[in-house]
Order: sequence, then C-alpha cells, then structure tokens
Amino acid sequence: MQYIENKTFDEIEIGDSAELTRKLKTEDIELFAVMSGDVNPAHVDEEYARSDMFHEVIAHGMWGGALISAVLGTELPGPGTIYLNQNLSFRRPVGLGDTVTVRVTVASKDAKTQRLKLDCLCVNQDGETVIKGQAEVIAPAEKVRRPRVVLPEVHLHERGARYRDLITATHALEPVRTAVVHPCDALSLTGALEAASQGLIVPILVGPRSKIEATARDADSARQWRFCLPCFAT
Repeated sequence: MQYIENKTFDEIEIGDSAELTRKLKTEDIELFAVMSGDVNPAHVDEEYARSDMFHEVIAHGMWGGALISAVLGTELPGPGTIYLNQNLSFRRPVGLGDTVTVRVTVASKDAKTQRLKLDCLCVNQDGETVIKGQAEVIAPAEKVRRPRVVLPEVHLHERGARYRDLITATHALEPVRTAVVHPCDALSLTGALEAASQGLIVPILVGPRSKIEATARDADSARQWRFCLPCFAT
C-alpha cells in the first residue's frame, strides 16, 4: 500500500524542494474543461487553435496551477497544508505531448505564524520555463501519514459519438424510400430532411403541400430542401 506523508513546519528547511512530472494528454484538457466549464476554443477546438497565435491546442493555464497545488498538498508540505496565496506568471504555452516538471522550493519560514513561502517553477521537456510564481501556505504542525487514495478511472464519452458511428455504418448502403406522413411540424420535417442529407432515406412527404411548405418556411434548417423533395398532398 502506498502512503502520503507530510513534512511539518519544524521538519522543513529553507531550500527543501519537491516536484512532480506530468505529460499533457488530450484527456487532461477535456477533463479540465468538463470540471471547470472553460471551453475556450484555444483549448478544445483544434480548427480554431490552428489559426490563433500558438497554432495548436494548448493546456488551460490553471492546469499548471493545479499541478502546483498538487505538489503543495501531497508532497511539500503535504497533508494539513493551508493554502493562503499564490501568484503565477505564465511564460510559455503547454501543448499536447509536452512534459511539464513542477517544482516547489521553500524560500522562507516564519516561526511566529508557521507560514512558508515557496518558489514555484514549471518547466517543459526542453528546460524552458512555462510558469513561475510563489505560494504562501501555513505548514502543518502535526505529522500526518495516510494511505494514498486510489482515484477512480474516468472515461470521457463524446456526446453523440455512438450516433455518428451508426450513421457512418450506413454509408455503404443505399438510402431507403420512406413515406413521412404529415410532417407539418418543424421536428418531423427537419428530422426527415436531416435523415435524407445523411443518405439514410429518400423521403416521400405525405400531407397537405401548403402546410408542409409553410413548415419549411418557418424552419430555417429546412429551407434549403423545401422544394427539392417530392411532396404528395393528401
């Protein structure tokens, strides 16, 4: 069993350091976006990212900040640490596949308040600084040693992915002639037309021509098809 253990204020010396290394993966960006709600296209839209100043998808800035927090909370000082302040200067972007090493180093101690200041540095695989800053914490006074919690596995599912797989599986098949009865509301009509655009069906619209065409005029997504498909009036 693995354990997580802190260093108390009295055990810590100026110059002590701890670090972790992490390689940025697509799953890291997606999970951070889901957790934070930050869907800035620089992080999650590959097409947009290619056109911005960095020309690639990059990590959220606070992904690196979270790694600093992880070192402080699990390594130095570790469990029992109270985070007070943090300043960060973002020097370079972190792109997919980059390996970031996060290191915190004790810069000062205040015995009266049990506070520490720690220099924080994140460097990439080329030794270039991507983030630097300083944290201020209250160090734990008592020793803590606990079993390291095993985190659950996270599986991200892209919404609509299985639906798209099903559509793709039909591409080799001929579309089926299909009667769509009384498609006089937007949902019924646009559903039939979308199925046609995907090559699933050849829709035969069965119903009052005037109502179907009025529905097409009202449904923006249907306008481009409204006169392109057969419409049989009842």
